[in-house]
Order: sequence, then structure tokens, then C-alpha cells
Amino acid sequence: MDFAYKSELVNFATQNVLFIGSLILIISILIGKAGYKYGLPSLLLFLGVGMFIGVDGIGLPFENHANAQFIGTMALSIILFSGGMDTKISDIRPVAKQGILLATLGVLLTAIFTGLFIWGVARIFHSSLTFAESMLLAAVMSSTDSASVFSLLRSKGLALKENLRPLLELESGSNDPMAFMIATALIGYINEGSGISVETFIDFFIQIGVGVVFGIAFARIIIWSVNRINLDNQSLYSVFLVAWTFFLFSATDYLGGNGYLAVYLAGLIVGNSRMIHRKNIARFFDDFAWLWQIVMFLMLGMLVTPSELLPIAAMGISVGLFMILLGRPLSVIICLAPFKKFSRSAIKYTSWVGLRGAVPIIFATYLLTENIPHSRDMFNIVFFITILSLIVQGMTVISSARFFGVEDDTPPDATYFGVELPDEIKSAMAEIEVNADILSNGDTLSQFNLPPNTLVMMVRRGTSFFIPRGDTKLQESDKLLVISDKDEDLKTTFAQMGVRAYKFDKNF
Repeated sequence: MDFAYKSELVNFATQNVLFIGSLILIISILIGKAGYKYGLPSLLLFLGVGMFIGVDGIGLPFENHANAQFIGTMALSIILFSGGMDTKISDIRPVAKQGILLATLGVLLTAIFTGLFIWGVARIFHSSLTFAESMLLAAVMSSTDSASVFSLLRSKGLALKENLRPLLELESGSNDPMAFMIATALIGYINEGSGISVETFIDFFIQIGVGVVFGIAFARIIIWSVNRINLDNQSLYSVFLVAWTFFLFSATDYLGGNGYLAVYLAGLIVGNSRMIHRKNIARFFDDFAWLWQIVMFLMLGMLVTPSELLPIAAMGISVGLFMILLGRPLSVIICLAPFKKFSRSAIKYTSWVGLRGAVPIIFATYLLTENIPHSRDMFNIVFFITILSLIVQGMTVISSARFFGVEDDTPPDATYFGVELPDEIKSAMAEIEVNADILSNGDTLSQFNLPPNTLVMMVRRGTSFFIPRGDTKLQESDKLLVISDKDEDLKTTFAQMGVRAYKFDKNF
């Protein structure tokens, strides 16, 4: 492709941003769907599309690292808030100590182990990285990526034993402050000669403290304002929360706190609180987070120059494999050793799912803007290791769970009807499957012993749906959608009949 042709494409892209941008999104989603059939992580494919349309591909240049940081910050704010909304506090509570330990000590140990390895092998690969630069490179990569962890675990619908999924999500959603503090301290040391001092640790605790306080406080403000604002258009509630998310991040960051931690905590509290239109808002944020993930990974793919990856490939492979096989596992073993309830299989799987993704790449852009020596090589190494992590670890999320024996094969809380009650409705709804015990009392709905104020709203038989009457004859394996004023009546009745509720939706 000659330079003149590339220039024409660049001008065309400048004059038709919407056309090019929408076409790229369409192609990315279609490629992601095709890649899903072969077990390829969508985020890896989005990175690949970005690299293809970048300077070494079609030729659309993108070298503004400050804009990349800005877009990445907006994207991660939405992704973390959405991830928090989708997480149940009851799932996190049993693994809170372990998650916090992995997010702090685990990150520090990963940075130390990996930094020492980089410094030790730097000369083998003819790299002139100093000890401080080696530790900085390791610090940038020391945290697991929330976008990758949330995306892969949830898109695969993977159920895990021993509360491993909430543990991994809690770690990835809260471990960025530690990595950022270590990286910031090392940047200051390299550029200004200021080492890690008491002020560094004070700054770290300020970041954590302000982030936690603002996250909790603003979550309460958000819930209160949403429940009382009484908007005429229901769609505006989601827009209202998006504005709150960005405001929370910027306000927390301005006052010295960690905005990422604040928005994750706020999303966690909001998602577990009673709020009008909560389910519609959560569904909007889930969709919106996917859009931001695509945009962010496309942008990061455009930011790299693929031809620059080959010279650092050998070092990237060595460092990446060390992190996957030794650095991360050693950190996890040390952090989880005091908790005897975790099996060896659980520790092994936690060690394996130490996914790298967008966050390390965004952190690496700070090395470029701060003019750190060898920053371009360091950025390329981080990008290379991210690709390696998504390929090796991302493609084996399910198979490794089966290999280590931590996949939970208990039937999930499936929904046969796709119906959810709004939070404003104070009723209980359940989906049940008709079995031989139920039919032993009679095969018509009128003989189905339901408590008062309880209705069977719909029946699913195979792929057909219909509204039942009293003389409707039920068949084994029919699925019933049941609604009642009192959830306890439903639970008691189902227990007496030996019926398993596949989905129980309570709103009180």
C-alpha cells in the first residue's frame, strides 16, 4: 500500500468519522461473533482489528497518548460501575479478605517477582533497562484487568466453585490503586530521583480512603436521587446514572482519591440496593459497557505499531510466560496460604486467571507521556504480554476450570421465560418445572396445590408458550411462571411438593 493511497484514506476518515467509525464497529462485532465459535476472546479480536486499521495496516494514524488515557478512563469508569452492579455483595462477603489481599499484597509481590526477572534477563535480550525501569515495567503489568476478567467470565457464563468468580472480579475491580501507586512512585524516582518515602505510603492510603468514602457516599446519593427525581422518561434514569458515574470518578480523582475504586464500590452498592428501574438500568450499563470495551480495545490496537513488536517478541514471551507460570502463581500462593478453606485446585485456577488487558496498556501510556527512558520499548512489551495473556489465559478460561476441577456443574438459575419484575412491584415470582410428584395429585392446573393469591401466569411446553386455565392439563417437564404476593408461601409450598424453583425473583 503506497503512501498516497494511505493519505487518501486518512483524509477520508477525517471527513467521514461516523461512516468509518460505524463500519469499524460493525466489522468488529461480526469478527467477534465468528471468533467466539472458535473460543477466541472478543477483546483480543478487537485489539487485532485496531492494529489492522492502524499505521501498519490500512494506515489510520493514532498517536495521541493523552487522548488514549482520556478515552480509557471513561471506558473503565463505565466498565467498573457496570461490573459492580452485576455483582452480589452476598457472593463477595465470604471472599472479601482474600480479594483485598490479592488486590494489595498480591499486586506488590507480582511486581517484585516480575521486576527482578526482567532485570535479570534484560542483558540476555540486549536491553539496557535499569533496575528501576525493570521494576516500573513490572508495576505497570502487576494488576489484573477488570475489563478482561468481567468480559471473559460473564460472556462464557462460567459457574465456579468456592466463590472463585466473585473473588476474581473483586480482585480485578480493586487492584488498580496498588499498581498505580507503585508505578507513580517509580516514575518519580526515575525522573526526579525521589524514591519511595513516607509520603508515598500516605498518598496510597489517601487514594484508597478517599476512593472508599466517596464510593460509598455517592452510592447513597445516587440511590436517593434516582428514587426521588421522578423523571417522565424512563430512559433518562440510565443517562442520569452515567452522568453520576463520570462525576464520581472526576470528583474523587480531583481530591486525591482513586476514581476507579470509587466507581466500582458505587456500582456494587447501587446494584445491591432497592432502586426504581434498577434492572433496566443494569441492562443498559451492561450494553453500554460492551460498547466502551470495543471502543477502548480498538483504540489501544490503533495505538501500537505492529512492526515494532517483532524486535521485543523474545523478551515479551519470556516475561509473559514468567508472569503466567511463576510470578502470578507465587503471589497467589503466598496471599491465599492463610486461608485453609481454599483447595489447591482453587488456588491453581486463581493463579491461572491473572488476565492482563486494557489497564496495563493504559498505564503504559503514562510512561510515554512522562518521557521515561525506553518508554516505547516498555509500551510495546506491555502490549505484547497483553496479547499473550489473552491468547494463553483468555482462551483457556473454561478448559482450565475443568482441568483444575473448579467448574460448578450444578444447574444454574436458568430463566425459561426471560421475565423480571420491576423493583416497584412488591411480589414474588418463580419459574418451576413440573415433575412426576406434582402430577401424582392430578394433571390439571386446578389440582395444582398453590397457596392463596398465587397465579400460574404462563406455561412453556417445549418451544411453545400459552396462558393456562383451570382445566389445562399439565405434562412432565412443563415450565410454569408463577407469581404470588408472598414469597414465603411459594417457598413453603414448593418445599412440600419437592419442587425446585429454577428462578426466584423477590422484590420487597
